[in-house]
Amino acid sequence: MSHVFPRHTKAKLPTAVAGDGCYLIDAGGKRYFDGSGGAAVSCLGHSDAAVIAAVQEQVGKLAFAHTGFMTSEPAEALADLLISQAPDGLDRVYFVSGGSEATEAAIKLARQYHLERGEPERRHLIARRQSYHGNTLGALAAGGNAWRRQQFDPLLIGVSHIAPCFEYADRAEGESSHDYGQRVANELETEILRLGPETVMAFMAEPVVGATSGAVPAVAGYFKRIREICDQYGVLLILDEVMCGMGRTGHLFACDADEVAPDILCIAKGLGAGYQPIGAMLCSGEIYDSIAGGSGFFQHGHTYIGHPVATAAGLAVVQQMQQRDLIARCQQMGLQLQAALEDRFGQHAHVGDIRGRGLFRGLELVADRDSKAPFDPALGLAGKIKKAAFDAGLICYPMSGTRDGRLGDHILLAPPFIISDAQIGEVVDKLDQAISSALPTA
Repeated sequence: MSHVFPRHTKAKLPTAVAGDGCYLIDAGGKRYFDGSGGAAVSCLGHSDAAVIAAVQEQVGKLAFAHTGFMTSEPAEALADLLISQAPDGLDRVYFVSGGSEATEAAIKLARQYHLERGEPERRHLIARRQSYHGNTLGALAAGGNAWRRQQFDPLLIGVSHIAPCFEYADRAEGESSHDYGQRVANELETEILRLGPETVMAFMAEPVVGATSGAVPAVAGYFKRIREICDQYGVLLILDEVMCGMGRTGHLFACDADEVAPDILCIAKGLGAGYQPIGAMLCSGEIYDSIAGGSGFFQHGHTYIGHPVATAAGLAVVQQMQQRDLIARCQQMGLQLQAALEDRFGQHAHVGDIRGRGLFRGLELVADRDSKAPFDPALGLAGKIKKAAFDAGLICYPMSGTRDGRLGDHILLAPPFIISDAQIGEVVDKLDQAISSALPTA
């Protein structure tokens, strides 16, 4: 009998005992291709020698030093490296242990920034429906996924939610992509005016929406309009790249594809590539200077922020991406994966959309392609596909509630950047087998 509290109490899980490149291996010797990188985490695969060596070396030198007393060499080096590559204006890095901690810190920093500037009335956060920003209470409140929020609603702070930029589902017939993007972006201005411009502190969004909708990028021009609106009303722009950042969408920072720079940016998952739990919040020099020139103290903290072993792992991960040109490879292999998915599923009766950037791809399943009508949630389609794929030796990330938290099903793929041509074929073949076995028969 296990004493581990699992995610699902009725699940019987195999025990992972080893990792080999893109594969996980269970205690019985079965190999599973990690087609989702766990949850878009394992960007370098499971046996990267350079990262393993960096972790081992750091543990041997210094395992832990509390940041209330000391900084550490790997934390300083990783912060320098990240800022050297970051969007314009970002200047400081606050290391945490994961994505929820990063977004939680971002919300609190946004509030304190306005307090330091003498604007205590700025208290409202705006985000988007069908977003996901983490599972701590502040991050969950920011998220706009109804299913995740439902049972905890009485505990959550009030956050406004506007429409996502989800072209496949929501663009009107006869409306251009650009006009659609501007229309939904302008909902931000409408909401700011409704709340009162002097009361809004920040807007938070994912450049490419991950778990809740399945690799949905914004249309061209959307985030530029969002940036304009934020600037006009003195609202901070927080971009959540926890899942889509760190090379996953073909850029080290996902927002580079949209040619915008946020005031605060959150990363995690691929930053540590699974070798250590680590995330980070990056902020602009202006925000940092407001704190430094005011109270001098960010009223926030966790025991393991700036952990030397975690930051050593993150440093090695980003160095490997750069030295081996893996972000360019992610772009290239992402195009190959997209082409393979389109070749296999482009005319499939129940695959309505194949989308994404880099090695971050989503397939949306529909009952009818013409109307885009989703399947009945009672079918539990996403869960059936996940199980069938796992049985076939493929780990992928199917989810339900794609459209509104209840309706719709999608499959998210986020394989390691080291995926080969042959392995793309393996993913597509096993995914095809899983979809075919899970779909309802006529």
